[in-house]
Amino acid sequence: MAALISFAAQLRDLAARDPLAPAVTCGRTTLSRRELDGRSDALAVELRRLGVGIGTMVTIALPNGVDWFVAVVAVWKLGATPQPISARLPQREVEALVTLADPVVVVGVDPAILPQRTCLPAGYRPPESPATTDLHDVVSPAWKAPTSGGSTGRPKLIVSGDPGLIDPSAEAALLFRRDGCLVMPGPLFHNGPIVWACFALLHGSHVVVLPRFDAEATLAAMAQHGADVVYLVPTMMKRIWNLPAAVRTSYDLSALRVVWHLAEPCPPWLKDEWINWLGAERIYELYGGTEGQLRTVITGTEWLEHRGSVGRPSGGEVQICDADGNVVPTGEEGEVWLRSFRSTPAYRYVGAEARTRPGGWESLGDMGRVDADGYLYLGDRSLDMILVGGSNVYPAEVEAALGEHPAVRSCAVIGLPDDERGNRVHAIVEADPELVSATELSAHAAQRLVAYKCPRTFEFVEEPLRDDAGKVRRSLLRHDRLVGPRPEG
Repeated sequence: MAALISFAAQLRDLAARDPLAPAVTCGRTTLSRRELDGRSDALAVELRRLGVGIGTMVTIALPNGVDWFVAVVAVWKLGATPQPISARLPQREVEALVTLADPVVVVGVDPAILPQRTCLPAGYRPPESPATTDLHDVVSPAWKAPTSGGSTGRPKLIVSGDPGLIDPSAEAALLFRRDGCLVMPGPLFHNGPIVWACFALLHGSHVVVLPRFDAEATLAAMAQHGADVVYLVPTMMKRIWNLPAAVRTSYDLSALRVVWHLAEPCPPWLKDEWINWLGAERIYELYGGTEGQLRTVITGTEWLEHRGSVGRPSGGEVQICDADGNVVPTGEEGEVWLRSFRSTPAYRYVGAEARTRPGGWESLGDMGRVDADGYLYLGDRSLDMILVGGSNVYPAEVEAALGEHPAVRSCAVIGLPDDERGNRVHAIVEADPELVSATELSAHAAQRLVAYKCPRTFEFVEEPLRDDAGKVRRSLLRHDRLVGPRPEG
């Protein structure tokens, strides 16, 4: 039977084995394993004094940085659950999420913003911890509780069904290596960055986190620290690819073994470019919800044989059904339903209800199909689908086509009301209108898409449409254009 130990015990063992090894780096700040252990001890003692204990939640509203890791580890050391949120949320959203989580302490928020809560502001330093902290070895019953707005935009918590336990003798998860290095340019309040950063740390890798994504800074960090693993989303991949070739190829990436990409669809042309640049054996794609029912993984080599697929399921099974819940024939598209092989629940929602069917099936709202070899191909979320004159248009397909234009930094496609066809395809494009016109983009789309899928209207914006995790809320974009922006207060 596997010898499981707590996350805290694993990190203490790593610190004892090599105390001076770098644990986490952000910019010019690096904490060694010993420093991370000591600083998280001090914060844990303070959090315990404030009432944090086994099974309680602690909301963490800190930006990417070493303090985020100190806070998360301190929470684990008390057997509590870290509940990360964005440090840049407006007050109303902070209040809504804190109401859902009901944390004992909120870290990273000014006490004046939440006067009814116990808050430790960003930059808080606890009193110096005594030599003996009297922190007993305990286990968090849920090791994380990230948030998700999903397609609806309504906040919810997804509390992990897994406790804070690890088998130190088991093969490292996600292809990490002890004494390796992960470069993480994504925001640490999103589930993917949480999972990759935390498991890299727990498996003894040096975690190099960027304050926020920057294409060249990501390559520079990989070269400087000899990263063997990097986490990206396709939006990041495109921005890196769009760097001048002389800049992109000037960084030494010889140590790189694994490029993970996930969180949003990757256009085939972009994946081809990365495969040609770095080699198919380095490229790995993963699909799976924050809920963790199952996952699929596909290597670049497999993908060349099953273009567009996200891989075959592991830890569960997939079923494709029509709107009435009937299983569709192999190769036909429908709603993707998932069933886990776990004996215990993978998650629980706070603030939402799961979409379920008899037999243990659950849906995240994705559309897709499965080929004869069992490989899954994804479409869009069913809520994002646009019905145009009786035909289905999936925004991701249109966005991928528009994204092939070199002047398009990012784009989002939504449906707006149309008297003739019910809906029209509207493209919101992050691009300089002096470099590309709506007429040019319309012609570009017409070369790649059937007529009914082509955008009939275009809108140019300057601000990023996707966040650093590659997420876009199409429902919110549509709401803003039909009703007007929602107030932030």
